[in-house]
Amino acid sequence: MSVRGFTTTFFVSAILSFVLIVPADSAENAGGVPVVDAQFPGGNVVVERIEGDRVELRPDLRDTLGWWFYWNFRVRGAAGRTLTFQFTGQNPIGVRGPAVSTDQGRSWSWLGADRVQNAAFDYAFGADDDEVRFCFAMPYQEEHFQQFLAAYRDNRDLAVEELCKSRQGRSVERLHVGDREREPKHRMFVTVRHHACESMSSYVLEGLVAAALADTEDGRWFRENVHLVAIPFVDKDGVEQGDQGKNRKPRDHNRDYVGESVHPSVAAIRSFVPDWSRGRLDVALDLHCPWIRGQYNEVIYMVGNSDPEMWQRQVAFGKVLEEVQQGPLKYRAADNLPFGQAWNTGGNYSQGMSFSRWASQLEGIGLVTTFEVPYANAAGGTVDADSARAFGQDVFRAVRRYLTPAP
Repeated sequence: MSVRGFTTTFFVSAILSFVLIVPADSAENAGGVPVVDAQFPGGNVVVERIEGDRVELRPDLRDTLGWWFYWNFRVRGAAGRTLTFQFTGQNPIGVRGPAVSTDQGRSWSWLGADRVQNAAFDYAFGADDDEVRFCFAMPYQEEHFQQFLAAYRDNRDLAVEELCKSRQGRSVERLHVGDREREPKHRMFVTVRHHACESMSSYVLEGLVAAALADTEDGRWFRENVHLVAIPFVDKDGVEQGDQGKNRKPRDHNRDYVGESVHPSVAAIRSFVPDWSRGRLDVALDLHCPWIRGQYNEVIYMVGNSDPEMWQRQVAFGKVLEEVQQGPLKYRAADNLPFGQAWNTGGNYSQGMSFSRWASQLEGIGLVTTFEVPYANAAGGTVDADSARAFGQDVFRAVRRYLTPAP
């Protein structure tokens, strides 16, 4: 399917979906009670009580095993007021406070940690703030992906095909970059959003793909020599529904690479990659975001593979990335998490097999690695849409150098 045809199909379906999910009542209801809801793509919240200027709420965990921290809601009918949003239960607010959007989710900024008190934050709505959205991080939905594709509508080195249909009938995209009329010297495969809530990783993918399509010496070399395939939304239903995705019942997408896969997208990846790569897959990347805060959660790092030989390839790639990076978010090889340390142990994979472990067993595999990119703070650097894209460009530079090392 062409990018143009895919975009048209999306907008038609998006309009139909919007008609179905928007509640009929207006945001302005009698009594001046603000409307707080999650009835939009990516929305997630359970409102427990609204009393005066205080809103009590919590993340919707639905099919999540245990607790996770993603939430994304909008407020209407609060113009000119200051409201307090109090989360009940565990504190799900990140290290830079909530992300805020005043343009219906098109652009986002951090409210700031200074606006947060424990598990609550205040927000002063402007006189014209008819709708404001708040999210744990900066969301990335199908809408954002289509906006990105629109800039490359006529680019012959970019194509969007369908990997499969999701369980709920959504199209799971498969993005192709490179000259498909020639046999590539290298093949690269990237997966994103095995866990629906890990949205900052999608901006990293945008930066990587944009660098690969750029009219630069590196970009031209890449398109002539590498065929890149990326799955932007492994958990497409979860992304659009606003699920946590992490620790999903009955099976996490990133533990579904063994036995008979529960999820159609994982089954399709397991079928597609060996056939497409033909025993010559040079690089496989899986992009993630970690926990809210603390050690290993506020730095960019690679998750060490259990195979010592693969770990050495990761170490070599990390050294290249340290040398070529130019963006504001700094990766440090010293922050990598070797297998056997902290959470990266065999017990963490007892419920199944991850993409990285599965890919490590493919015939002719080169480098396999997982990056964890923090939601908000990376070694003191602010993680947002632009800085995450810049890190994606750094990853591109490292792949280029890794595939063609300097003399």
